[in-house]
Amino acid sequence: LSIDVSGGTGAQSLTQPDVHLTVSEGDRLELRCNYSSTGMTYLFWYVQHPNQGLQLLLKHSAGSSDAMVQGIKGFEAKFKKSEKSFHLEKPAVQWNDAAKYFCAVSDTVLGTAGGAEHKPSETL
Repeated sequence: LSIDVSGGTGAQSLTQPDVHLTVSEGDRLELRCNYSSTGMTYLFWYVQHPNQGLQLLLKHSAGSSDAMVQGIKGFEAKFKKSEKSFHLEKPAVQWNDAAKYFCAVSDTVLGTAGGAEHKPSETL
């Protein structure tokens, strides 16, 4: 099972140290994401399967206290305000989790009828 991770750089710094991971089906997965930003910040994790667009896994406001954020497909993210971290986790990965994963940071969230979206502050 191959996992690729991508991040970007900009005024709001974002670091994803795990560039490529290989895990076995059933293993626990953790993808790290650290950010550096001032003011109100929103954090996102996206997944992109081959030949498909980005799908939002979960989102969180970094202005709140530490939390475990529940997402879709069994994914969750551990937010730690003091460490400025937003690590994506899944207790047991499956073969169909093989994809590229993107962590994103933004200072703007736009509400739409179909749900919350975000205005990227950087190119991923």
